[in-house]
Formats: sequence, C-alpha cells, structure tokens
Amino acid sequence: MALVVGAPASMAQGADSVEGQTYVIGTDTTFAPFEFRQNGELTGIDMDILHAIAEDEGFQVEVRSLGFSAALAALSANQVDGVIAGMSITDERKQIYDFSEPYFESGVQMAVAKDDEAIKGYEDLKGKTVVAKTGSEGETYAKSIAEQYGFTVKSLDQSATMYESVKAGSAVAVFDDYPVLAYGIAQGNGLKTVTDKVPGGSYGFAVNKGENTALLAAFNDGLAELKANGEYQKILDKYLADPTASTPGNFFDLAVKSFPALMTGLGNTLGVTAISFAIAMALGLIFGFFKISGNIVLRGIATTFVNIFRGTPLLLWAFMFYFGLPQLTGWDISVWTAGILTLSLNAGAYVAEIVRGGIQSVDPGQLEAARSLGLGYGKSMQKVVIPQAFKMMTPSLINQLIISLKDSSLLLAIGFAELLYQGQQIYAANFRVTETLLIVGVIYFVAIMALTKLANYADKRFNK
Repeated sequence: MALVVGAPASMAQGADSVEGQTYVIGTDTTFAPFEFRQNGELTGIDMDILHAIAEDEGFQVEVRSLGFSAALAALSANQVDGVIAGMSITDERKQIYDFSEPYFESGVQMAVAKDDEAIKGYEDLKGKTVVAKTGSEGETYAKSIAEQYGFTVKSLDQSATMYESVKAGSAVAVFDDYPVLAYGIAQGNGLKTVTDKVPGGSYGFAVNKGENTALLAAFNDGLAELKANGEYQKILDKYLADPTASTPGNFFDLAVKSFPALMTGLGNTLGVTAISFAIAMALGLIFGFFKISGNIVLRGIATTFVNIFRGTPLLLWAFMFYFGLPQLTGWDISVWTAGILTLSLNAGAYVAEIVRGGIQSVDPGQLEAARSLGLGYGKSMQKVVIPQAFKMMTPSLINQLIISLKDSSLLLAIGFAELLYQGQQIYAANFRVTETLLIVGVIYFVAIMALTKLANYADKRFNK
C-alpha cells in the first residue's frame, strides 16, 4: 500500500501493519532532556525512544517540532499521527486520546534562584508568585497546593523562560518535572532545588482515540523490547545519570556555535516575508481600488476584507490556517502555506488602506485636468494619479514591509522555523536565554536596517 510521505499515515485506508509505513509525530520544541536541539538536531529521551522503537518495529517517523499545545492541536486536526512530548497520562486526556504504556514515571520538584536563601519550602511561598509550565504535572501540583500555602501560580509555555522568570525576580520559585529541573541545573540554569520529589504522573505516547491502533500497539511492543534488552535504561542514563554541565564558553563561542542555525532561521524569515509581502501588495492593490470604486458591491467586499483581517489578531489566523482549515476541509496544510496565508492576508488588509489613502490624497484637480486633456479615466489614473499616489505611499509600504518581517516571529507558535524559533531551540538546550536573545535581536536589527536601506534606495531610484 502506497503512502504519501509527510501526510499522516492515518489517512491511509486499511492499514493493518506498521511495517514500511511513515508516521508523522508531533513533539514539543523545548523540553530538555526529553526533546531539545543539539548541534541543530532534535534529540532527547523521547526522540531516542521513538527512533529506537521505529527501527525495531520497521516503520519510519517524520518528527514535527511544534510546541506542546500546538502538537496536541495538530493531533486533533489529524495533521500528525501521534504525539510524544513528555505528556502526562491523565483521566481527562484519556477521554480524548489513547495512550501507550507509560515510558517514564515522573515527579515534581520546586526550585528557586541559586542565591535565594529566603525560600526553603512551600511554607515560605505565602503571598508570592511561582511559575509552572502550561499543561504539565508541575502546574497541576502547584495549583493543588496554592490555596493551602497562599501563593499564586503563573503558567508559562517553556521551561527556559520559567527559569529566567525566577532568576529575574518576577517569580520566586518554579514547579517543574524533576528530570527537566535536574538537567537544567546541571547545565547551569542558575537554580537549585529546595524540596523533595513529589510523585507525579506517567508519560505516554498518544494517538487520537480509536485511531492508529496499529501504531500504538507497535509502540508498546517496541517499548517492551527496549526495556527487555537494556536499551531503554541506556537511553535514560545518557540524559539523567549524573548529567554534567557542558563548558559554558564565552559570548563569542555561543555566537559562533549558534550562527548556522540562526542563519537558517533568518533565511526562512526573509523568505516567508518576501513571498507574503508580494502577495499582500497584489491583494492591497485590488482591494484598495475596490475601496474607492463607485460600485457599492466592490466597496463592500473590500471593506469586509479589511475589517476582518485588521480587526483580528494575526496569531489567531496562524492557528486557524494551520489547525482549523485542515479540520474543516481535510486538506493537508504545510507550515509554510499557513505562514504565507497568515502574513499576506494580514498585510494585504493594511496595504489596501495605504493604497486607498494614497490615491485619495492626490488632488482631485489632477484627475480633472487629465480628463480635460482628453485622457480617459483609466489612462488618467495610470499616467497621472497613480504615479503621484505611489510616491506618497512608498514610506508607508516600506514600514508595512518591516512590520511583516517582525510579525513573522509569531509563526513560531505553529512550529515555523524562523529566526526567533531557532533562538528558542538554542537556549532550550544551553539555558543561556539572555545571551541568545541578544544575538537574535542583533540579527533582527541588522536585517531590518539593511532592508530599510535597500527599500529607501529603491524609493529614491524610482521615485525621482
């Protein structure tokens, strides 16, 4: 039976065996030591277990690093066949997903800043704020004792940002899964644990309820085999048995090591921005002219388009195109397609208003003078009005191009590997958040300044 690589295997009909199949698996982006990037490659406990089982059971996997919440949304939309992301097996989740046998028994610990001597236990948290990862066992446990000890829980999406929050003083403690905390502390994240491990939930591989039963059975068989032959324990020991911190290196070393991945992210950022803005220009011209049309229907269409995409958040459309559209249509939407649709439609609405404003800012007498010289309406617009309007529109169009480039960073929420996404992958493994973000910020600044200079040169060259 043929199967299209990159499309969920659950779309194939009558699949009784996993051998020879290719499955799309969603995972988190930053959850060391379970999944993180090292030298550009996705690695960790979950990844090693998944690939070992796939090899043992004779199937292939295509891993999509999306983020925890996005991975679950992709599973619900049937964009992936399963999810492995340090996901706790809970009764609530069992109503929606089928889980494998547990592949890791977790637990929860609390940690504070390394130099904090005031917080020694839960009783010192009264009136304070703590952080925990959204949807994690740490969040569940923290909320369960918050009222008892009188503290507030703030939920964040990534372990690295939680740790930075504690070090920055916006929270006094973090509740996290103990292996994640242990790995982070060994890597020099600036924290220390102050409580014993509290037994937590079990991690499992998940598929949609009633679907991909063969894949789930194969995962269980492969997991049992890994435990029997000792490979499972070797994988755990590789990441958890006395993990030692890597040599931190200086800022220059970090920049050099990060450069290849960040340049890949920059290329994706510039690529999606260029394609999206070209489409946005076409849409903006069409709907901009519609808005000044004498036809009420065309004006209504343009007004509706502009109001919808200017009046709703860009991130909403990113999720809608990547997760919602496949559920509504059954189409397989790539992250590139979703990103381009999101940016181009959003920017197109703003460009339409720029075009409308530019044309209407031209003195009406210019059109009347052209018409009095015998030019038709179309020629008058083409030869007289639009050239003048374009000169006035150019600064606003350049500004919108820069905004689109910066807005592309929001696409990291759907797993698009743009510049900021690559930065997150880097600091998730080394926990050098501030330094990594500083490098990313410098790259953004240089890219935007270069793009601005180029656009201004083009403006002067063609709008003399």
